[in-house]
Amino acid sequence: MLWSQFVFSSLLLIGGGRRVIKPRVFIVNFFRSEAEAWYNIPEFDLLAQNITVSGFSALFPDVHCTQDGSICQLITGQAEINAASTMSSLLHSPHFDLRSTYFLLSGIAGVSPRQATVGSVTFARYAVQGGLQHEFDAREKPAHFPSGYFAQGTTAPGQYPGWIDGTEVFEVNDALRRVAVSLAQSAQLTDNDDCKRLRATYKSPIYAAGAAPPSIVMCDTLTSDTYWSGALLGEAFENTTLLLTNRQGVYCSSQQEDNAVLHALVRGAASDLVDFSRVIVMRSGSDFDRPPEGGDAADNLFAPMVGRSPALLNLRLAGVKIVQGIIDEWAATFERGIEPSNYIGDILGSLGGQPDFGPVKLI
Repeated sequence: MLWSQFVFSSLLLIGGGRRVIKPRVFIVNFFRSEAEAWYNIPEFDLLAQNITVSGFSALFPDVHCTQDGSICQLITGQAEINAASTMSSLLHSPHFDLRSTYFLLSGIAGVSPRQATVGSVTFARYAVQGGLQHEFDAREKPAHFPSGYFAQGTTAPGQYPGWIDGTEVFEVNDALRRVAVSLAQSAQLTDNDDCKRLRATYKSPIYAAGAAPPSIVMCDTLTSDTYWSGALLGEAFENTTLLLTNRQGVYCSSQQEDNAVLHALVRGAASDLVDFSRVIVMRSGSDFDRPPEGGDAADNLFAPMVGRSPALLNLRLAGVKIVQGIIDEWAATFERGIEPSNYIGDILGSLGGQPDFGPVKLI
């Protein structure tokens, strides 16, 4: 393809001469440091053009794009309210045509040493909303409850939620996830000595993944605005993930935005503004969600986050391989899309098909 043709494919003109950008990849970050890892890199220049979008956070008012518009990036702001509001504003912005765009959610997260380690880059099929629950203070919970958390509209842990709001679980395209993992595995992940010393404290066999070097991992993510720490809460949210995905999901990362972004994208897909089969959920481990066996939850939470720097860099190192793969193979593979082999969408079946999770009355 000639360069002039490539540029035209990403920059469209509509009535009145107003330019509309048609990105091939849109990188979604959640706070400034995640975004800055993508700036001033040799592969492409995300700061070549900046587009202010009405409805974005006052802290992060712009979309940043390459000069040809093929790759764009935004910062939602942290937590679910910011993420949902920013993404909804993007989808309805007159500046963009997102119907064929691939969305790469790219953020750091807490990580379970049962499944991965600090510096690892994880790719999810399921995103579970962990905060949409009843809660007792642990000092006041019924004695037989393993934690103070249990699903809304129920009377005990282990019961599927009785109240369904539509944001409890999202499932993305597993075939695309596997393509993304294959591309990301060509990246050389970084590490540091502080992370190695931290991993060495995770000596229990159940935490073998936490003691291993950084790698690319396929496992699932849980969204909660609460930044929590501890083995008991970790086990509670492992159980939440198993319950809400009908024992298909494998919890490994804890973050504050993914379900909000995915819900906005599902609503956008229902209005033919985006293609939900083109969503990749990528998270890197910046810290462990629980201490080593016998350790203290407060010490774990308040300790220096030694995994933050390699986690931020590894997001970009792995993510660049995915972005370049999509751009380089656009005509051959990605323009027509990666056909899902699994159900994609929310718990309500909003985009059609039958969810492979949910209470019996929904499946």
